[in-house]
Amino acid sequence: MRLLFVVCGEGLGHASRSTKLAKYLEKFGHKCYFASYGKALDFISKQGFTVFDTYREVILEGESGYFSLSKTVWSSKGVLLSLARSLRDIRRIIIEKKIDVLIADTMYAAVFAAKIQDIPSLFITNQNKFASANDEHSKHWEILSSVVEKYLTLPDNIIIPDFSYPNTVSAYNLEIKREDASRYKFVGPIMDAKLSDYKIEKKIIFASFGGEPFKIPMYGMLKEIANERPFHQFEVFSTSPGLPAESRNFKTHGYTEDILTYMAQSRVNILHGGLTSIHESLFLGKPIVMIIDPYHPEQWNNGRKIEEIGAGIMLPGDKVTKETLSDAIDEALNMKVPDMSYLFVQEDGRVKTMAAIEDAVRKHNSR
Repeated sequence: MRLLFVVCGEGLGHASRSTKLAKYLEKFGHKCYFASYGKALDFISKQGFTVFDTYREVILEGESGYFSLSKTVWSSKGVLLSLARSLRDIRRIIIEKKIDVLIADTMYAAVFAAKIQDIPSLFITNQNKFASANDEHSKHWEILSSVVEKYLTLPDNIIIPDFSYPNTVSAYNLEIKREDASRYKFVGPIMDAKLSDYKIEKKIIFASFGGEPFKIPMYGMLKEIANERPFHQFEVFSTSPGLPAESRNFKTHGYTEDILTYMAQSRVNILHGGLTSIHESLFLGKPIVMIIDPYHPEQWNNGRKIEEIGAGIMLPGDKVTKETLSDAIDEALNMKVPDMSYLFVQEDGRVKTMAAIEDAVRKHNSR
């Protein structure tokens, strides 16, 4: 089959999991193409895939460094035009490359393009219910959830790149009606790593919790904590400018090809609440300190679940101080993370997604 992945370019999490899946599919003789934008475009190209530039559908915006829905809506007021342009681009690629199956990773116009061209489509997401720590019950989140729920009736299958219940990390971000359950496929994390590839150690404090403006001072707090703990080695990863100067036990890194090598050496992983990095930490059996954006509609819910299963501690970004961050590190250092290694074997996201693709093709062809 000839597959087209249409991938959200906000961050690299979407591109990372989609390229891992594509590499797996190509082992079975399938041909994979990509369409994306932003930093993801360059990342996908470096993975060796043919990638087409497409339009950004929504412009995510913030206020004082935090996610802002109102500013995002205002900045995305031309969303209908962007969607129309994206639809046009994706239809052209489908026709030119004779695409058999479309996989959209949180890109919405692509599924419409697949419908028009009458080919099977799948949509990758770990969220159809929206809320944030600071305004959980706001009307705007209810409206957004309702719109997305209706949209998700369009793809042949919806891929949830997370464990099945009751181990779903993103469980609080999902609300699935019984009549829709057969189309929601919990495939497990989409990863291409094996534990045997890594030497699991307890040597460093690993930190990679985003580059939003409100988080830059927190790297400074971490540097102060490092100064007070000469017996701990801190390894910090961020592509954002403004990080503190290095010292003997505080090292900074930009983009790193295999970040799991460093995570495998950690005693604690300091992260934001994104699903991909949480899965990676669970895979390696490392406790997590999560510094979340309290206005972000995903991170808080992921963090709640991680605290429930005893794998980490959540800190709202607007309330973090050097003292609370230091205390959270100490608490995490004494935490025993539940062994979830068997789940990564049982629920291989690549294997189960290929089965979901085959299922979508069968359903589409039987109509």
